Amino acid sequence: MSHKWHFFRAGGVDQVSLRTGADLLALPELDQKLWVALAMPSDGVDIDRRTLELLDDDKDGRVRVPDILAAVTWIGATWKSADDVLKGGDSLALTAIKDASVLAAARRILADLGKGGATSIGLEEVAGVVKAFADTRLNGDGVIIPETAEDPDVKQTIEEIMAGAGSIVDRGGKPGIDQARTDTFFADIDKLAAWRAGGDAHRSLGDGTAAAADALAAVQSKIEDFFTRSQVAAFDSRGAAALNGQEAVFTAMAGKLLSASSDDIARLPLAKIEAGKPLPLRGAVNPAWAARVATFAEVAVKPICGARDVLSADDFAKVAAKLSDFLAWRGGRPATTADKLDEARLAALASGSQRTRVAELIAADKALAGEYDAITSVEKLLRIQRDFGRVVRNFVNFSDFYSKRDGTFQTGTLYLDGRAFRLVVPVADAAKHGALAAMSSSHLIYCDAVRAGAKRAIAVAVTNGDADNLFVGRNGVFYDRHGDDWDATITKIVSNPISIREAFWSPYKKLVRLIEEQVGKRAAEADAKANAKIEGAAAKVATVDQKPAAAAAAPEPAPDAAATAAPAPKKGLDIGIIAVISLAIGAVVGAVAGLVAMLVGMGAWMPLGIVALLLAISGPSMLMAWMKLRQRNLGPILDANGWAVNTRARVNVALGASLTDLASLPKGSTLSLDDPFADKRRPWWLYITLVVIVVLAGSWYAGKLDRYLPQQAKSGQVLGKHAPINNP
Repeated sequence: MSHKWHFFRAGGVDQVSLRTGADLLALPELDQKLWVALAMPSDGVDIDRRTLELLDDDKDGRVRVPDILAAVTWIGATWKSADDVLKGGDSLALTAIKDASVLAAARRILADLGKGGATSIGLEEVAGVVKAFADTRLNGDGVIIPETAEDPDVKQTIEEIMAGAGSIVDRGGKPGIDQARTDTFFADIDKLAAWRAGGDAHRSLGDGTAAAADALAAVQSKIEDFFTRSQVAAFDSRGAAALNGQEAVFTAMAGKLLSASSDDIARLPLAKIEAGKPLPLRGAVNPAWAARVATFAEVAVKPICGARDVLSADDFAKVAAKLSDFLAWRGGRPATTADKLDEARLAALASGSQRTRVAELIAADKALAGEYDAITSVEKLLRIQRDFGRVVRNFVNFSDFYSKRDGTFQTGTLYLDGRAFRLVVPVADAAKHGALAAMSSSHLIYCDAVRAGAKRAIAVAVTNGDADNLFVGRNGVFYDRHGDDWDATITKIVSNPISIREAFWSPYKKLVRLIEEQVGKRAAEADAKANAKIEGAAAKVATVDQKPAAAAAAPEPAPDAAATAAPAPKKGLDIGIIAVISLAIGAVVGAVAGLVAMLVGMGAWMPLGIVALLLAISGPSMLMAWMKLRQRNLGPILDANGWAVNTRARVNVALGASLTDLASLPKGSTLSLDDPFADKRRPWWLYITLVVIVVLAGSWYAGKLDRYLPQQAKSGQVLGKHAPINNP
């Protein structure tokens, strides 16, 4: 490797620097293991889609390493200095173009625009020319649209090809046809013409064969049904009545408004079933089939068997045999892209000049491909000049992201819960995205964003603050890269640690929540008991004057001596209970007193003791959060969107803090603390003083402070045998 590379470290990730054109042109030498990404989608990134289409050689909707390297090779052949590509910009000086053909195309575009003396060319000028060329009748893409044809017959032919063989979109965005679809369509025309030519040998009745075959096909199954029923009746006369139709069927029809086209009538036999009876062609024929049978008798039976009023089974077989070849031929019609055309139009296309004239139009369009390619080469030149530097800064490395200039994968900013979340990516499928993005160890919220009827889904990484007020259903406002505002609602949360600060306070918040839950639970139980007592008392009061009739009639029982005795005195408070309560209070006070005594005994080291105590409480959760935050990785979030991230794109604590802005007062602001709605002040100093007195008293009682007191003030000396220290 001849090129000397420079690498930089951002967020704990080593990445290659692209500082000069020489770095850019040397990319083919750089080991792909050192690229941050190996592929990215054309959708969902903040780069002009047209630029990505020009980079995507195989047009598969993804930009890969070979596409980037092919562009680098083209840059080396087209620019005099690749440094200009990294500088960016919407315009380029003509003197910076090395490729003679591209330079000539640029000068021609300027001349066509009346700017022959210009020394530079801009993307806006070229984009207008490209669009104008693409919108012309012939634009060099080999696709012609109906408007391309000036002859109405050729225009109709193009529309027929589109309807049968399908269409393809041309450069102007309009549907049309190409040579492949044209060839398929006219090959089918030839196939149908050959099939039609073979039908003459099967026209046993001449020009009337088709009509006779149609008439036979219309009644054939029903006539076969009639003769089969007649044969069954001849086999056993008992079946004749049933085969003509059940009496219940006629009874059901009797109450209906009938017509010759009624389905109930059409399901009945063609005529009355009798053993050996021929089929009447006129007269006593099922009304629903009479017209079709009459047509069959006229156009099929008469030419083959002669005019008659009845048809025997043998005559029917003769008619069917006479027309069977034609029916078989017609049933073998090939399925083609021209099936919707009638016979006259098929014949016109088979023998006319339409295929030649369409082919000539396609060839004339293809002849302009070179001119379009020349214009496109200038468009590609200027789009790469403007966008390629940003592409490689978000592909070869992630310098835009780590330098806080926003990566191309970031789609906007979400404002919610007093924070601005900047690591926001688009989401096509939230369920699929969440399954993979959860591996990023990031706290993610998924939102549905709605604006003017449009809807989109986004995933947001929460990298600072806490999750206390983030819940499904919470609303915020999302601003996309164009500055448009969308109503955003949280639909899903993937929970992970957010910050060390959140982890520090987590045990205390959990303790408060547990206390609140227990207090709420006890309060609810007490409230339920109180309500039950009130309801019982109310029921007694409401029924005090009501006695069952039997009880009212019965004589009053004699007073019982035991019942009339004086009520037993209320039992006083159990001494054992008092002892237990005392022991519990003593244990709590002793524990607190011991802790205070330990801290007091540390003297000047007391602050360190307090810190150690806090770490003992918060340390485990902080350690777990730190380990999780070390694993926070941008890669799975992007992989879920179709990227191929080639390294651990870490989002450490410092970077995470910069990606989620917390609400803060602007510099130089003043704050008035006079709140008219503030809660009433309470004498906290009094509460604190009482707590301190109780703790000190308990500590003295337990003998924890004896070492700091003179002999006459020690609890053992003052309380004597009642002191806990004298009763081990």
